Parts: sequence; structure tokens; C-alpha cells
Amino acid sequence: MDFSQRLQQISANPDALTQIGRGLEREALRMTPQGDLSAQPHPAGLGSALTNKWVTTDFAESLLEFITPVSHDVDSLLTQLSDIHQFTYSKLDQESLWPMSMPCFVGKEDDITLAQYGSSNSGRMKTLYREGLKHRYGSVMQVISGVHFNFSFPDEFWQQLFGDQAEQERRDSVSDAYFGLIRNYYRFGWLIPYLFGASPALCGSFLNKSASALNFEKVGCGTYFLPNATALRLSDLGYTNHEQSSLKIGFNSLDQYLEGLQKAIRTPSEEFASIGVKVDGEYRQLNTNVLQIENELYAPIRPKRVAADGEKPSEALSRGGVEYIEVRSLDVNPFSPIGITADQVRFLDLFLTWAVLSPSDQMDDAELECWRDNWNRVVLDGRNPELLLKIGCNGERLTVQKWGQRVFAELEQVALAMDAAAGNDSYQQTILRLKKWIDDPELTLSARLLNQIKQQEGIGRVGLELANAHAGEIKDRDFAFYSQQEFEQEVEASRIRQAQIEQNDSQSFDEFLDDYFADLK
Repeated sequence: MDFSQRLQQISANPDALTQIGRGLEREALRMTPQGDLSAQPHPAGLGSALTNKWVTTDFAESLLEFITPVSHDVDSLLTQLSDIHQFTYSKLDQESLWPMSMPCFVGKEDDITLAQYGSSNSGRMKTLYREGLKHRYGSVMQVISGVHFNFSFPDEFWQQLFGDQAEQERRDSVSDAYFGLIRNYYRFGWLIPYLFGASPALCGSFLNKSASALNFEKVGCGTYFLPNATALRLSDLGYTNHEQSSLKIGFNSLDQYLEGLQKAIRTPSEEFASIGVKVDGEYRQLNTNVLQIENELYAPIRPKRVAADGEKPSEALSRGGVEYIEVRSLDVNPFSPIGITADQVRFLDLFLTWAVLSPSDQMDDAELECWRDNWNRVVLDGRNPELLLKIGCNGERLTVQKWGQRVFAELEQVALAMDAAAGNDSYQQTILRLKKWIDDPELTLSARLLNQIKQQEGIGRVGLELANAHAGEIKDRDFAFYSQQEFEQEVEASRIRQAQIEQNDSQSFDEFLDDYFADLK
């Protein structure tokens, strides 16, 4: 069946399109009133960063991460995220949240304190993993922020698509379908940084610590930009790992993916071996392999399954197949106080549904590199109206606008189906607004942000102004999904959970690591 036939088949059951599962993870640096990186530890009023289900930290003490539960309604999802922000602001004293993906001014690498998770073996391992990232790539690169979008189709969707199946057959069919989606994401996902990339410029304090041959222009005292860039966060300046470039992790099946991932966490690295693991009695990293653990794999999208206690991500996938996918290529939206908007969520709904219903041929390493090259072109020069993208590896080229219009023509069909299922026109309105962005690159987030940076002669001024505006907007609202009491109860419960984890440890840290990595030996 082709795309339109599959869409018609799915649309026969409205629940297939209205019960999509979504979750958000938004990262944000805490900053001082002067616009500098906060040097304060994780606010005590937010509870345990190890166990709080809504507010934790990512790489650094100053890098907050907000996590929503799974929601089946776009407005509820964003309201939950807004409430989490509101509670967090009540514990930040005079600090606010940096509103962009690329970090604010960072003086020295050592100004960035690694995230701390207490004295338990699992907490110490999380910090040691970050110590390894610091030695491998530098701390500044690790405080780049993003928004991760977790997405799953409901059982009704798969029932409409595949009909009745035995449990294992359904599990295999779902995993294969998600990997088809992932392959199409690599083929066409450059639309996401084109539309929503919001890192066309960066602070010179970051650039000075990053080797690059790019021809930056300068504005103000220390802001550097590329005229048509969309998402420098996704370029070689951002999340890169040159050791990973030689890895051949395929997306043609779950088995192929897991085989490649297992090879990566077992492949020694000469470069990382030179760092050492334990030097003068102090750990520097978890091990000297290309990946310390599976989470170190940098990818714009990941297949995922909720893991059981003590279970590694790959073990969970092997046990139960793909349960959902994690989109990792979203910049923080600087014009939203919570880093993302309803239009962005609805576009991702449309795009991911289109990607899973569209034909998705197997993809070899050469083709994957072609698509990655398209992504890089859009990241660095996406608003150039003359930019040409490859259509496969046969030499044919199309402009971003023409190719984008082709994709949007089919996204409009998905929007009609989703709106018919929900009884409104929300998705069609999203398409109408964003279609204008395809035709006019100046409407995109990156263009709007870069224009402000040029007008105000610096990323710092714009960031500080937006941060203050967002803080005011969040503080002026009322809780709409959760309550202050619920957040305070979670803070106290998180402290109790951390204390219990620490009390239950029965091994030394060395023994704990030996057991964790026993399968690698």
C-alpha cells in the first residue's frame, strides 16, 4: 500500500490518531541577573536531582531538565510543562533560565560544575559518566541545551495498520514500523532544523573552545553567526563525536541497530585510552571505549523502550521491542517561555505520522551519509534560497522550498485526517502557518532570532531580554494542571527515595562498576 491508502486505513478508527502518546524533556541553563552562567548548586527547593520525576539536571549543576509524563493531549502536555517551569522559578531566587540552545557566556571550562546525584553508587556513576564526557569533549559543548520529544502510536493505530497478530508478531511489526519511521526521519527530517532551528549564532566564549573552519561573521563585541544558518547546535560545533564517525550503526531492523550499538560500547578508543580510567586513585571516565554507555551515542532520533530497574536501554529494546521514539533535533525555542509551542508539537505529530505511513526502503551506509549531508547543509545554510539538497545518491537535486512543498502536500492529508478524528481544525491551522515558512525563510525561528541579535548587537542582550520576559510571564500565571502542593510533595518524596537508594547500597563503587560492565569483559 502507498501512503494515502495507509492513511485511509488508519483513519477508520479515530482513536488511532487521537490517542498518540507524547512527552517532553526541556533543558535550560540557570543564569545570573547579569546573564552569566550560574555557579550555584542545584536549588535545594527542587529536591533530589537523582529521583525527582519532574525536575532534574543534565550534564551540569546549572543545566536543568524538565520532564513531563506521557500525555494524549497537546494542550495538557504544554500546560504540564508550564506548571513545572512555574514551580521551578519559585525556587530560583534571582536566577532565570537562558532561553536559547547555545550557552550564555562561559568563562572557563572549570566554571561548569558537573551534576551531582548524591553518594549512592548509581548517583556516583551518573556523575562519573559526565566526568568522562568532560574529558572527552569538554564541558562547554555539553551544556548546549535542547528539547527532546518522546512519541508513540496507540495500540489502535497498530491494530488498524496490521490487523490481528500474535504478541511476538505484533512486537516485531511495530519495531519494524518504527525503524521505517527512523529511516524516513533521516531522509526528510532536515525540515525540523529548517523550520525550528534556533541557533544561527553563538557567544564567542563558546567558539573559542571549538575548532572550526566555518567563516563566521561577527556582531557586537563577541557574537558570531552564519548568515543562513539554522541550527549550529546540530553542526560540528555542537553534538559531535569524531570517534563515532567510523561506527556503522544501521536502522534497517532492531537486530541491526542493537548489533551496531553493542559493537560501539565494546570498541576500544586509542584517543580515549590516553585519558586513563583511574588516575592517582581518581576516576576520569567509566571506560576507554568509543561509547562509555549507550546514552553517549549522538543521534537526532532514537528508538526507545521504558527500562525496568537495573536494565540497560538496549536490554529493554531486546526484551520488548521499540515502544516509542525520541526526537532529539529540536533547538530550544527562544520565543517560548517553555522552549516549545503547540505548533511545533502538532507539526511533529504530523511529520512522524507521515513518516511511519510513507514507504521506507532499506538504507545502506552510503545512502545514510547522503541524508546526513543534507542535514548538514540545512544546519549551516538552510535559509539560502539557492541551497540544493540531494534526492538520494543519484545526483538529482531540489531546493529546500520545492522539496518542502512536496512533503507539505502530504502532511496536509494527515492534518485533515487528524482534525476529522478530533473534530476541529488545529492541525490544518498549523500547516497553514508553517507552509508560509517554507516559502519565506525569514519567518523561521532562526531568521527571527538572528535579526534580533543583529539589531541588539549581541546574543547576550537578546538572551537576557528574552529570559526576563519569559520569567515574568511564567511567574504571572497560575498553576493549571498540577498544584504547588503536588510539587512540594514530590520534592520531599524525591529526597526520601534518594536516601533509601543510598542506604540500600551494599557494594563498593568499584564492585558496582565491575558488575555493571561485566558483560563487556
